Amino acid sequence: MIKVHKKIHKKVAKHFSGFRKDLTRQLLELATTGFGLVAALAWNEVIKEFVNETIKPLVGGSSGIISLLIYAVLVTLLAVLVTYNLTKVIKKG
Repeated sequence: MIKVHKKIHKKVAKHFSGFRKDLTRQLLELATTGFGLVAALAWNEVIKEFVNETIKPLVGGSSGIISLLIYAVLVTLLAVLVTYNLTKVIKKG
């Protein structure tokens, strides 16, 4: 009876240990994703302001679609650059 009790205790302890690690990993991913979103939104505002202050005056007042196109290209280039460099860092480490 005591052996069975010890086996059950070990299984339960192992299960909760694994659960704790999984929970910690998930919380870390959630926090990282949240901070990534905040950083992306901040960059979004910077790029918008850059397009509004630099590009719109160059192309004129009716530059709606052109400004949006330039904005989309800048955001895409930034995303590709960051993703590419992070991938290189991960592969090295």
